[in-house]
Order: sequence, then C-alpha cells, then structure tokens
Amino acid sequence: MNKKLLAATIASSAIVAPYVLSTDVVEAAALEMTIFHTNDTHAHVETAGQRAALVKQLRSTHPNNLLLDAGDVFSGTLYFNEWKGQADLEIMNYLQYDAMTFGNHEFDLGLSPEGHGALADFVKGAKFPFVSANVDFSNDALFEGLQPGGVTTAAQDGQIYDGIIKEVNGEKVGIFGLTTEETTAIASPEKVEFKAYLSSAQQAVENLKAQGVNKIIALTHIGFDDSLQWDNDQELAKQVAGIDVIVGGHTHTELKEPVKVINEQSNEPVIIVQANQYNKYVGQLDITFNDSGVVEDYKGQLNLVGEKDKDGKYLLPSDAEADKILAKYAEKVNATMNASTGADAKVFLSGLRGFGGVRAGETNLGNIITDGMLDKAKKIDPAVSIAFQNGGGIRTSINKGDVTYGEVLNVLPFGNPLAIVELTGAELYETFEHSVKDYPKESGGFLHVAGMKVIFDPNKEPGKRIVSLKVGDQDVDRTASYKAATNVFTARGGDGFEALGKAYEEGRASEPGFSDWENFATRLGEIGDVTQQIEGRIVTTTTYKDVDVNHWAYPFIANLQTQGILKPLPKFNGNNSLTRAQVAEMLTRALNLEAKGDAPFKDIAGVDAATQQAIAAAYEAGIVKGVDGKFNPNKKITRAQMALMFERAYKTVNATYTSPTATFKDTTKLNDETRKAIGFLEDNAIANGDAGNYNPAKNVTRNQAAKLFFNLLYTVEQFKQKK
Repeated sequence: MNKKLLAATIASSAIVAPYVLSTDVVEAAALEMTIFHTNDTHAHVETAGQRAALVKQLRSTHPNNLLLDAGDVFSGTLYFNEWKGQADLEIMNYLQYDAMTFGNHEFDLGLSPEGHGALADFVKGAKFPFVSANVDFSNDALFEGLQPGGVTTAAQDGQIYDGIIKEVNGEKVGIFGLTTEETTAIASPEKVEFKAYLSSAQQAVENLKAQGVNKIIALTHIGFDDSLQWDNDQELAKQVAGIDVIVGGHTHTELKEPVKVINEQSNEPVIIVQANQYNKYVGQLDITFNDSGVVEDYKGQLNLVGEKDKDGKYLLPSDAEADKILAKYAEKVNATMNASTGADAKVFLSGLRGFGGVRAGETNLGNIITDGMLDKAKKIDPAVSIAFQNGGGIRTSINKGDVTYGEVLNVLPFGNPLAIVELTGAELYETFEHSVKDYPKESGGFLHVAGMKVIFDPNKEPGKRIVSLKVGDQDVDRTASYKAATNVFTARGGDGFEALGKAYEEGRASEPGFSDWENFATRLGEIGDVTQQIEGRIVTTTTYKDVDVNHWAYPFIANLQTQGILKPLPKFNGNNSLTRAQVAEMLTRALNLEAKGDAPFKDIAGVDAATQQAIAAAYEAGIVKGVDGKFNPNKKITRAQMALMFERAYKTVNATYTSPTATFKDTTKLNDETRKAIGFLEDNAIANGDAGNYNPAKNVTRNQAAKLFFNLLYTVEQFKQKK
C-alpha cells in the first residue's frame, strides 16, 4: 500500500471506527446493476399491493439490484395521521428496502407533545438502515443509540449511518445520505441539527473511497432544482467529485429519463434520477460501471404503479401479502375518511400546483381554510382581524360532491395547530413582501389570506412589490399593531418568515391549539353548500387604466394579463363586447396552439396576420368551424357561441369528456350540440347563469369573458394535474 493511501486510511479511521478498519484493498471490477428508487411517497400506501407486485416483477428480471427511498415517507394522508408512519414502514419492510434517507417531512412532528417519538419508532422498527451524512440526532434523547454514524460494511437494521457499503454481484457499492438544510425553515426539527451538504458529501465520499469503494450513490432529499440558497442535486453533482449516481427527492420532480451532469473537478458523469411523488412510480436506473468505477452506460425509466390495460384492468395482479398488510390499517382509516363534514362542494376547490395554484395565487380552497382559521381565532381573541396560511401546507384539491374528513385531512395533513401573533404594520409589509418575492415561481411560503387584501406588482424587484395592504377596508398602518391568526409552523418563522420568527421569539405569539384541519372541517360544515370562488383577496397590478381594483372582474383580468393571455393595452374596455376573432386569439394563446397552415375561411383576409394565424390554429384544433365558408371574425360573440368554442377547446386536452345537457331554463329550444356545450360550462362551474337562465343569445362583455376564461383555464389545469 502506498503512503498516500495508508495516510488516507489512517485519517479516516476516526470517522469510520469501529465499523470498518481493514487496510486490505480489493481491486474493483466492472459492474452492471439496477437501482430501483422511490421518493416523496407521503403516506400514499393505498396502492401497496400494486407497488409490491411491480417491485417483485422488476427484481425477478434484474437480480443485481438495490431498492432505495429518498425520503418524505411522513405526512400526506390519513394513513400517516392515524398511524404515524407505521403502515408505510411495514410495507417497506415487506419490500426489503436496502436503505432510506430522511426527508424534511420526517421532522414535521417536532412541536408535538411527543416530539420526534414517531420518527424514532420508525427508525427502530425498520428492517433496513438509514443513511444521513449531514443530520445530527445527538441532542435529541429519543435517538440515543440509533446513530452510530460513520461508514460501514456491516450496517444494522434500524440504525443511522453516514454511509453504508453494500455488495452487489461481488462488487462494493457505497451509499450515503443527505437531507436539505432547509428543513430548519420548512419543518420542525427542534434539537436535530443539519450540517452543510457539500462538505458533508465530500467527507462521506472520502470515507467510502478509503474503504476501496469506487461506485458511489448519493441518496438525497435536497431537490433536483431547488434554490441554491439551500442545496440541490445538480450543484452536488457539479461540486463533489466521486459521486456516480444521485437518487433524489424533495422537489417531486418527474424525471422520465435520467439527467447527466459532468462533475467540474473530475470531468466524470454523474447520473441523477427522481421518481415524482405519492408512490405513483417505481424508478429504475440500469447502469454499467467500468473497472475504474466510472459510469460507462445507463438507461432509466419510471415504472407506473397500478398500470392498467385498455379495458381498465391491472396489468399485474395485486400482491396478496401486501394487501393483507394494508388491510390492518385501512379499516380505521376508511371509517374516518368516509365520514362527511356536512359540506357539499358545488365547485372544485383548488389545491392545484403551478401558476395560479396554491403556491402562486389565490384559490377558493385557500380562502375557505383561512376563513376557518380566522373564525376560530376570533372566538378565542376578538381582537384578531386577519389570518394567513402558507400555500405549501395545502397539499391537494377537493372535487365536487360530499366533502369527507378524509379529503380535509388530505388537504391539511400536517396537523398544524392554530397560533395567534401580534405584529406591527411594518412587519406585515415585510411578511407579505416575503410571500410574493418568488412570484410567478411557486413558493411554499405564498400566503393565502382572510380579513385582508393584498395588491402587488410582480414586475418590481423582490422586496418592493407590495402596492397595497388592507385590513378590512383600511390601509395597513406601519406603526399600528395587528393580531393575526396562522399555524404554528408559519408563526415560528417557517418558510423563511423572519418577521414572524422574531415576533415568536419575543413572546408576541400564543398557541391556543386547535388543529388546522379541524378548523377547516368546521368551516366547511358551517357553509354547507360550498360555491365559493376567488374573491380578489390577492391580486397583481394591471396596465389597464380603466379597471378599478374593487371591480368584481379585476382579479380575473389581472390574472389573465399576468399569464400573457390579455394584451398589455392602455385600456381594457370591460363593458365592450368581444368578437369571434378576439375569442379565437385568446383561446389559442391560453392553450399554446400554433397553426400549421391557413384557415379556409374566405372572410378573414381583412384581419391582421397574427389574428389569421390564431383563427387557423383554432380551426385546426376543431375549436371553430364557421358557416358557409365564413368565420365572421368581427361579429360580436354570443354566450352560446362562446360555450361551443370553450367546450371544443377543453376537448383538445380531455378528449374523453362527455358533456351533460344544460339545465338552464332558457336552453330547452337550442340544438343538442349547443345545449351540451352550455352543459359543459355548467358542469364545471365555468358559468353559473342568472336566476336559472343562461341568456344564450346575449353578447359577452370583456369583463364577463375574463371570468369565463379564468374558470376555463382552471378546469383545464385541473384535468392536467389529475392525469
């Protein structure tokens, strides 16, 4: 052994002792293997039988394999609320996972009376080891004896190591773990500490290499493309030499194919994979290493859990033993899940992601949640005037129909208790500047509100975006004091809210209890028939000088202009009627449709070239048909004609949708096609009519069209995210 290797081995012995102290160096060889991986499953165990069947089938054809999980098993469904990870754990044990790292949501329960007791029990009960090179549990007595640390070839079940060494087809494969340092801001780790990810990773790689390992997997929960303020997989791949594969989580990224990054020091490839979320996929990476441990070839894919054939039957029979395991937990879960809150959702309650979703815009679901929070807080302290809820805490949507407690718990799965915080007006401004700083990019810290109105200009630099803050009808006074209701996580400064964290530390916050989902369920039950839509509580500015911010159409107009669907003109002229050409233009912009050729209409030569192309795109998509070879581009569009165009536009993304017949009183004499088109608007709450009538022959004003377009895009996005 040369002196350099001997020195490295001796230097690393203090870190890896007492697990591996061998000075024997075994020459590495080439290796073909498969890595199966999951991440961000969030207690979605309802497909356990299908997942087990798929894993078994994949393993049977790829014997040289590892099965890894990149964290965030905790929090997300009633299975977690009821069983605190034990249902997930029994299934993972049955599937014989090789290793897991911790996600930020594994630390959600730090503020509960039991602290991290559920996580400690999860670790103790695991029939696999955990890897975590940058998480230190030593100050939390619940984990005493559970974190020997270091790097080992003899990993024990239910123990936490920096890294482990597995043997695959006679070759050593190293696995180390990382958890995002952002956990301190977005969860409740309390006494658990997090170290810098790059230096921790570099140390873990050196320790593994000292044991003769040249094939190294980083099992991470830091995010594929998360903010560099914290950490992410692509930066890890660039900065830390010696890593060959990164199996990631945290950002819920659906990497249908692996991503290759070249390390800046070694100039060698690093392969990154991530398998979306909620047990939707089992990721698969088939990889070949040369005898130097460098990736020579690779191919990856995401295998759909519960894939069905054209007749709707599962391609794989469900695994009976996994179904049996799940059944032990499902009975109690189903009983609670199926109980009604007493609310009937007449409209879709949006917890969608993406632009205009809960992390980048006002939604009706966010409004109802904050209304319930404010109601409860006022009963405790009548001086509370506002409430706000972080969008990252709203985890899913609620479809139309009877609303069950299970749906409520899926929306707010973290059980965050109520907090009341006293803030100055200046601190409110700071808080809401932070809320909108990333817009239009999604942010878990985007705040939904009750009792107040927020207007901001997304074109200004972050920190200077708030144009107006109102509590009730009054502008916020920076020197005045306000009492606000929120959840404990946000009140303690979660998501980076420094002003809130300061108020909490100074004793200006109280924690009366009452879980967020309970307040939400109570509010729903009190409403009964839920018809609530967005109300303009959070709006962006517009360029239109003739649109009053208090007008009912303002939030819809502002949203469409921000999306680029409306042109940035000096005036909106909201009471003017829309033409058929203008509707065609807006629809093609909204759906990103482009023409491949020219439209056959003989009366569109007089409109500008861009409008001609929009009409052609709409024609090719089947949205417009014309009459007798004419389109009548400048003719004012009627409500019936718009319904036809909207229904056809929707079917460009959801071809299997069947429209019901409209029930409006004044549609009975219309032809069947038009009645069904209006029925589409009615069925999806895009248009509600007036006193039981639809008024199909009336022209559509620009104000009305703004709301109709907004609702259509909501419906389109709702379908896309269900796919």
